[in-house]
Amino acid sequence: MRHLSIMIIAAGVLLAIAAGSSAQTPETKVNPKYDAELAKKLGADDIGMRQYVLAILKTGPNDAIVKGDERKKAFEGHFANMTRLANEGKLAIAGPFGSNDKTFRGLFILAVTTIDEAKALAETDPSIKSGIFIVDYVPWYGSAALMQVTETHGKIAKKSL
Repeated sequence: MRHLSIMIIAAGVLLAIAAGSSAQTPETKVNPKYDAELAKKLGADDIGMRQYVLAILKTGPNDAIVKGDERKKAFEGHFANMTRLANEGKLAIAGPFGSNDKTFRGLFILAVTTIDEAKALAETDPSIKSGIFIVDYVPWYGSAALMQVTETHGKIAKKSL
């Protein structure tokens, strides 16, 4: 009986220790450089990330058909549209892909949370409307710091598009 009592007491002590250790959580280290105002401005969560939608522009069915002035106008509109979206804080990053065998032409990282929102923005682009490009959309979670690219790019680009 004495052994049983000791075992019950030991089990109780072990359970209390285990419960106490699982109830305690290590203190989260706060980044000494954390800027709450900047995090809010960029839409950052507690780890400096935010939701985006990655839009991959691919060769569309009308790429070979749209030529001459119509093509020139579509691409002028494409660049103007990207500038507008970036200035509105809706386009974090955009750029072309190098030559590849996947028909990938470029990408947009759009500062929206849903594919429907991303589609609505992309469909304002004349090169997409004309069928030069088609778009695949994927939700993406990345650094909120991407939202500063437009401002920084404006300071380092010697020439504009």
